[in-house]
Amino acid sequence: MTCVLCAQDGGELLHRDAQLRVVLVDEADYPGFCRVVWNAHVAEMSDLDPAARTRLMEAVNAVEAAIRETMSPDKVNLASLGNQVPHLHWHVIPRHAGDRHFPGAVWAPAQREPDPAALQARRALLPALRAALARRLAQLPAA
Repeated sequence: MTCVLCAQDGGELLHRDAQLRVVLVDEADYPGFCRVVWNAHVAEMSDLDPAARTRLMEAVNAVEAAIRETMSPDKVNLASLGNQVPHLHWHVIPRHAGDRHFPGAVWAPAQREPDPAALQARRALLPALRAALARRLAQLPAA
């Protein structure tokens, strides 16, 4: 069985180093949805040694901070599920009180139709998010 995250980036590649990558996910209702993907095929956080776990969580934190800085979400959801893709990755999702699923998870049943103007305004922030991610990820300690 081929692992989709071993075979492809999993989104628009924004950062890659020897250990991990950060991608922007093409999720129409959630502009700014990112994933932090561990490059090596492991399934669980406990598969990593302590230094690798720290590095991964520093990257997740940097992505969250860039999202907060540029997208001004009401909340940021962090999730590492891997039930369908057992390759270690974290979802970093900007959430807004009026988004399609709020207050439920983005994978829960929809609560409302999205506001097209709000989505367009959030999409307009993506260039600033890309720049903030590049700046913050460049500040991570070397792998």
